[in-house]
Amino acid sequence: MELEERVAELERRMAALESADRTEHAPTEGDFWALEGLKAQLAEVGEAAADGGVLFTGALSLPTGERYEWQFGALTEDLLERDWSEVADSFAALGHPVRLRLLREILGGRRTAAELAELEEIGTTGQIYHHLRQLTAAGWLHTAGRGRHEVPGARVVPLLVVLTAARP
Repeated sequence: MELEERVAELERRMAALESADRTEHAPTEGDFWALEGLKAQLAEVGEAAADGGVLFTGALSLPTGERYEWQFGALTEDLLERDWSEVADSFAALGHPVRLRLLREILGGRRTAAELAELEEIGTTGQIYHHLRQLTAAGWLHTAGRGRHEVPGARVVPLLVVLTAARP
């Protein structure tokens, strides 16, 4: 790459970083590095991936110190042919503001119903248990023993992806 092109590219990247909300965009090595990697993987699969696919991935540390690295990909054809009603309960479990708050608090380290009951505007203990049961039945939580609730490791990144996708 010519020096002028390299300087122009650096200036473009700096302008994008300065104007972007840093909570919205992670630093990248290129504009579409994940997309290019997905395309390369799809090309290796060949005809089975003719319609393309989707990929979501994440690497994060929670306030509790737990670290998760996770990725999942699916072919477009498989996704479009599935019965989407099979995931309705999972989405329904996320469709209540108190349940979303409970998930956020659990990811943040409040793991027992007693700790959750200390929060304002969360409801009675009975209501909290009702919401915890709904989240557990949908697979967004599991009981880790001694009354402790956790988001299963394989659901942490997908939960954050769903929240990201739902943003206006």
